[in-house]
Amino acid sequence: MNSKNINGFSKLSKEQKINWLVENFLENNQEHKNVLLQYWNKNLLLQKLHDEFAENTLTNFYIPFGIAPNFLIDGNFYAIPMAVEESSVVAGASKSAKFWSDKGGFKTTVISTTKLGHTHFIFNPEENSFEQLNAFFNSVLKQKLLEATEGITANMRKRGGGILDIELIDKTNEMEGYYQLKASFDTVDSMGANFINSCLEQFGKTLTEEIQNSDLFSNQEKESLQVIMNILSNYTPDCIVRAEVSCPIDEFIDDSGIEPQLFAQKFQQAVQIAEIEPFRATTHNKGIMNGIDAVVIATGNDFRAVESCAHAYASRNGKYSSLTHCEVKDNTFRFWIDLPISIGVVGGLTSLHPLVKTALAILGNPNAKELMSICAVSGLAQNFAAIRSLVTTGIQKGHMKMHLLNILNQLGATEEEKHYFTIFFKDKTVTHHSVVSEFNRLRKK
Repeated sequence: MNSKNINGFSKLSKEQKINWLVENFLENNQEHKNVLLQYWNKNLLLQKLHDEFAENTLTNFYIPFGIAPNFLIDGNFYAIPMAVEESSVVAGASKSAKFWSDKGGFKTTVISTTKLGHTHFIFNPEENSFEQLNAFFNSVLKQKLLEATEGITANMRKRGGGILDIELIDKTNEMEGYYQLKASFDTVDSMGANFINSCLEQFGKTLTEEIQNSDLFSNQEKESLQVIMNILSNYTPDCIVRAEVSCPIDEFIDDSGIEPQLFAQKFQQAVQIAEIEPFRATTHNKGIMNGIDAVVIATGNDFRAVESCAHAYASRNGKYSSLTHCEVKDNTFRFWIDLPISIGVVGGLTSLHPLVKTALAILGNPNAKELMSICAVSGLAQNFAAIRSLVTTGIQKGHMKMHLLNILNQLGATEEEKHYFTIFFKDKTVTHHSVVSEFNRLRKK
């Protein structure tokens, strides 16, 4: 087995996989081997379940699972589970939740829940181009597509979802012969990826059959048809939830002592900078996604799809911009986010991963719309916390205090020393240099 190039790796036992990895890539380092074994052996029954989530699994990679309490959302209090490793994310969200809990809390509106998918194909009609194909689509093909997928959509239709519409899209001005069947779906409480892709693959088959059997097209035209791929889109600009907060300016009080009017003004200007400056918008939106991703991961959803959709939406007007917006008008401060997010509470890990099931139970077993709202609120809260710090005390004061324990753990501090440093930096700014210097002084003493 002593080779860095291996055949049949997936067929090896877990022990054999670990041994091969340690021998060939970790220089037989026993410490690294013990780490892999430690994160695996803690719970063999759970590991067996995890092994079926992905391929070639060796062990588990843990990240902290925390709770942000005091969220008042649409009149109900929530404790929001967040799976995240970055210092200050849970603390920032919790602080924002507390700030708004006595000001009416967060209000949400699910604007739409439409998801999209496409059959991408090449076709070269000899005459009348799009007009000929479009007439065929409207008179014959669209109905045939719906009929062909009735078996696939039956259960979804019983739950109130299904195929909402199918359109023929002409993209030939961007690529020769390129067309799309653009389909919109409502997948209710499920993530819907398998459902959408199954419908689309049937679309591809039916499109091919109907073109080949039609008398409207010549043999040459029929031979030109190529179905390239059938796949859902993770960009869902019509699956939108809005979360917002507002209060009178005289209630917009920060514990830093800044005047409410100035606080509101600087906050609005900070958001406006993120709306017009892509360099700031990128960091601004990353902070928003800190809050959103943490909830998405904790509830077993696909944070990569959520991320890609949010950033595509932030660029929808041709320039990357802020996902959040702010308004100070008629002596009222208002802050909101319009978030495109496609998630589910049925399917995937939601019914398999024990901690995901617990996270959903903590949230009261929400439906998909309610979970959309919770995610949007978490992102808005995280952004509020970041901007609040930036325009008042500065971002590093709170962030580095949260990072203090990470530095002390790297230095191998004892529990007694950690307690000392918590008190020592209570009224001081934490920097890596200042922590190391005081740590060395204390150890020498």
